[in-house]
Amino acid sequence: MFCAAYVTKSAAETTSDGQTWVDKPVVSSDAAPIFGITIPAGYRDWRLISVAHEAGNLNDLRAILGNDVAIKTYREGKPTFPDGAIIARLAWTHVPSEENNKVFGRAQSFVPGSAPDWYLQFMVKDSKKYAATGGWGFAQFNKEGKPADAAKHETCFPCHEPAKARDFVFTHYAS
Repeated sequence: MFCAAYVTKSAAETTSDGQTWVDKPVVSSDAAPIFGITIPAGYRDWRLISVAHEAGNLNDLRAILGNDVAIKTYREGKPTFPDGAIIARLAWTHVPSEENNKVFGRAQSFVPGSAPDWYLQFMVKDSKKYAATGGWGFAQFNKEGKPADAAKHETCFPCHEPAKARDFVFTHYAS
């Protein structure tokens, strides 16, 4: 049942305003290197865990989504995630909304802009398969759904190591 999520990938789609996002499942073999993860079908329909604004060089807005296993774990306040949990991170540039700011009379509203190079990331919990990386597999994809190279994926676990006490997960549940 859980492995079925790994046999699909999503295709890029463009909205009427030119934004591109990935959310239509199609069969593909474009798996992320090292961890072998593909984009799970239907991830755009998962529940919201939290949102974030990353400043500095990233300057992006992020939505953190979780599959049912991840959401249940967050809601129950458990300190570790069981196998089968998947957490997704979607990112967009952080831009002012000219339309909204006209209403407010000043620059105070910010909205998602275009997708950055590494728009989509996943963490997949499988304690046996990914034992060497704290039980988590990692994947990064661009806005066209193509995986990042191995060198990019080698940075995932070292980045998450400081969050070991929280099962390597940075995001707290926004209740």
